[in-house]
Amino acid sequence: MPPLVISPLVRLALGAVGTGVVLRWVVKEVRRVNAELDRVKAGSDPAVREAFPTLRRDPRTGEWRIMREG
Repeated sequence: MPPLVISPLVRLALGAVGTGVVLRWVVKEVRRVNAELDRVKAGSDPAVREAFPTLRRDPRTGEWRIMREG
């Protein structure tokens, strides 16, 4: 079987098309991941976090305990 000869211009064109496809996929993935991170970040609203109790380390025992009001 004779060797396959491809001109340098065709190689360059195929490389450019391949690079474009990979870049398009990377951009889609970055946008998808950022949208997911933004969705998670929106769930940590400061007003919602105020409803959760605060934990503090007890200096005597070193255990984490719920902070008492007042």
